[in-house]
Amino acid sequence: MQPRNVPVIVGVGQINDLSDASAQPLDVIDLMKAALANADRDAGGGVLAQLDFLGVENHMSGSVAPWPGTEPFLPHLIEATGLEPRSSLLTPQPSGDGPVFLLNHAANLVASGEVEVAALVGGEALRTAARRSAAETGKSQNAMRQLLDATVKPFLRKYGLTTPTDVYPLYESATRAAWGQSFAEAQRETATMWAAYSSVAAQNDAACIREPVTAEQIETVSDRNRMITFPYTKLMVANSAVNQGAAVLVTSLDRARRMGIGEDRIIYVGAGAAASESEDFLARDSYARSRAMEVSILKTLELNRLRADQLDYVELYNCFPCVAKMARRVLGWPLDRAPSVYGGLSFGGGPIGNCMMHAIVMMTRKLRARGTHGFIFANGGFATHNHSIVLSRAPEEAAATLPRDFDFDADAERLRDSAPVFDEEYVGPGRIEAYSVPYGRDGRPSFGTIVALSPDGRRFVSRVSPDNQAGLEFLVSGETEPVGSSGECVRSDDGYRYWRWQR
Repeated sequence: MQPRNVPVIVGVGQINDLSDASAQPLDVIDLMKAALANADRDAGGGVLAQLDFLGVENHMSGSVAPWPGTEPFLPHLIEATGLEPRSSLLTPQPSGDGPVFLLNHAANLVASGEVEVAALVGGEALRTAARRSAAETGKSQNAMRQLLDATVKPFLRKYGLTTPTDVYPLYESATRAAWGQSFAEAQRETATMWAAYSSVAAQNDAACIREPVTAEQIETVSDRNRMITFPYTKLMVANSAVNQGAAVLVTSLDRARRMGIGEDRIIYVGAGAAASESEDFLARDSYARSRAMEVSILKTLELNRLRADQLDYVELYNCFPCVAKMARRVLGWPLDRAPSVYGGLSFGGGPIGNCMMHAIVMMTRKLRARGTHGFIFANGGFATHNHSIVLSRAPEEAAATLPRDFDFDADAERLRDSAPVFDEEYVGPGRIEAYSVPYGRDGRPSFGTIVALSPDGRRFVSRVSPDNQAGLEFLVSGETEPVGSSGECVRSDDGYRYWRWQR
């Protein structure tokens, strides 16, 4: 490939607005403008003035337009920044894989010769949104839960499967059982990984929590680390109450050299691979693995002719522990090596869809300082969308495969087993496939949601009543693995179907 078509990162920037309640809060536009300006300075200045393409990760907290905000947010952003791109793209909705998609897309545009200078940016101002909500209504409101409550199917809302904190425990319980881990072993793996994320965040000047947290602090339930949804404590889940923005500038190698950008500042964009599961998480073949994740990670290694042991750094998306733990196993990444370069969503910060833009920023900085290969794995939706990519200091490897299609859904579909048929009306015997138990602020389980399989292989959902203390205790005690245990789904006059354990 000629230098004019080799995609490279030449500038990165990020911002974390930690201002107190007395300060003027920044909104999404402010954060994106600041991140773009920081990236332009990092590249030596003047790059944004030559912009061909602007890619923007969508948001859910802006004051200009509500999520998904496809109109008029993008024109407003372009006007507010004074940028003049020839083309632009706003992702359809905020999703954790979005920044990696945008980087892969921009790299293809550069490699094909359609674009020479691209800017990618995203921001989220949920702290600002919460303050405004509190000022207007007298109480802070969870923007994500409000949105999802209004859009999910009534059946899912009825049984408490609305937000990521409700759904990811299905994967957590199923993977724990499939891997043969005890509850204590699974929690220790999570705590070990999260302590590593915390240590990385302490070195990130734009991280939300820069004070390192130990594994013991992460897995121990306390007043400051309450149980959110079993088995996740507060320190194990994404910290979305943030005001953060990040931006990345991509050019052709030839253009970078003509701009006078030094070779030590240039990071090459390698090939990436994306694949997705069904949007309907009750229509998936398994909660113990993700074929789409496997394809995304392994195909990216294959395209870049790399093995896991050749990677200097990785970023394993960690909105919830099950995602990072599944990715670690697929990649073959050792537990004693850092799984992150920016600190992950708990400590680096979890600005909804834009988290991996921060990871790209920090991966670029890491590779500029030392090392050759960095691997980024991103995930969006409810363990739905997977997108991986490699960044490198090795130009001959990065340039070898671009431009190319990065959609590998067909590969994942070939590997996938048939999903169980979901029966919303089922009553009768079954065995637990996965489960979720949300906690109240009083530190007690609120209720239980069980996903189970009938003897003939149908999937169904049951509820464990708040009054069924023995049943809830069985699910959360950690003494016996509930997955695989048998029971019966029974219809009740209150409209629910309840789970009854076999004696």
